[in-house]
Formats: sequence, C-alpha cells, structure tokens
Amino acid sequence: MSANRIESFSDGVLAIVITIMVLSLHRPDGSSFAALRGATPSLLAYALSFVYVAIYWNNHHHLIKTVTRVTASLMWSNLNLLFWLSLFPFTTAWMSTSHFAPDTVATYGVVLVLAAIAYFTLQSVIVASQRPDTGLRVALGSDWKGRVSIVAYTASIPLALWWRWGSLLLFGIIAVLWLIPDRRLELYIARRSDEG
Repeated sequence: MSANRIESFSDGVLAIVITIMVLSLHRPDGSSFAALRGATPSLLAYALSFVYVAIYWNNHHHLIKTVTRVTASLMWSNLNLLFWLSLFPFTTAWMSTSHFAPDTVATYGVVLVLAAIAYFTLQSVIVASQRPDTGLRVALGSDWKGRVSIVAYTASIPLALWWRWGSLLLFGIIAVLWLIPDRRLELYIARRSDEG
C-alpha cells in the first residue's frame, strides 16, 4: 500500500466528517435575520469544528508526504486519528443543541485531547519508521505546539465543568495557534525533493 492511498482514504473520511457536521446545523425558525439568533450556537460550534478539521487535514497532508514506508502500525495509527476526528460531528451537534452545556463542552475537550494524542502518535510512528539520517525528527523538533495543545485540551475538560466559556476560549486560542502556518514539514518535504 502506498502513502497516497492512506492520504486519499483519510481525505474521504474528513470530507464525510465535514458533510455530516454541515448537515447537522440547526436551521433558523423563521425567515428573518432575527431568526438567525436561535441558530447562533449551531453556527459557532460548526465554525470551531470546521477550523479544527481543516487544521488536521492540512497537517495530515504534510505529515503523510513524509512517509517513506507504509507499515501496519502507521495504518492503525492513522485509523486511530480518523476515529477521534469522526466523533467531531457528534460532539459538535451535542454541544450546539445544548447551548454549550458544561458536560458537552467537557466531552468536546475529551475528543480534542484524544485526537491530538492520536496525531502525536501517528507522527511518532512515522518518525520511528524512517532511518535516523532522514532528518524528519530534526525537522519536527520538540513539537511544542503539539505538546501545548494536549496540555490545553486536558486542562479544558475540568475547566468546562467550572467555567465552560473558559474552555471554549482555550479551544479558540489553540485553533488560532495552529492557523499560524507551521512550515517545518513543508520545508522538510521541499528539501527532500531538492535532494532527490
């Protein structure tokens, strides 16, 4: 199996995730702009989740481009990540229909932390499958954004039960942190294709 096949399958799953999320959007009760107020929680939850899925899709694309050898552990690690990402529509809909009730925000945090751990695991499996001299480990560095994200998502779970808006703010801050382009893998891929 090639890395392209893994990427295509993952792209398909993420496209379905986004489709399910958009189909779950709450429709306004009425035909005026004022009726949109009732759909605000649904739109906000969808926007947050769409940004997260887009971030994972973008980073996953670059990460898979570094794969030199497909292994069973890589395939299972990728499926683990896709499993947690596939829960986004459920947690997004639950959070929005409950108007961001504390338990639902905490559950969203659980899914975020497990998806982040799954991505970190996939990244580690890919690094371990390559020769040490490929430079991928050096290119990734300490992955401070990945580590900060896991800590922040973990902290968001109990925080949601106490102050749900603090958790949602934390989710937004981490999303913005990831929206700032991380060129480590891009540069590594470009360097590798220049050499080869």
